[in-house]
Amino acid sequence: MNTKLVTSCLVAGALLLPFASYAADADSNRTSPKAYSKDAMITVKIKEALAEEKLSSLAKIHVDTDNRGRVSLTGTAATQEAADRAVLIAHRTKGVTFVQSTIQVKADK
Repeated sequence: MNTKLVTSCLVAGALLLPFASYAADADSNRTSPKAYSKDAMITVKIKEALAEEKLSSLAKIHVDTDNRGRVSLTGTAATQEAADRAVLIAHRTKGVTFVQSTIQVKADK
């Protein structure tokens, strides 16, 4: 009987673990899954705009969006103009509330 009880508790705990981690995420600055999808769409829009500007040939920029429109740009750019253009594109993207850039300028040798 004790074996069945222990097994049942282990199975129930394993099934509830993913929900517990989601609840921990929900306690951060996000309030709903809708916020996650909005942030993901902002990231996609910025990446599309960077591709349209053909900045991918001049820069390797990582875009991350979190906390309701706060964008972080990291990576490298061949010129300061390319880095500045990436920041401007992010600022002009609908839904963006803040842009932080740590893009480093590194010309190819």
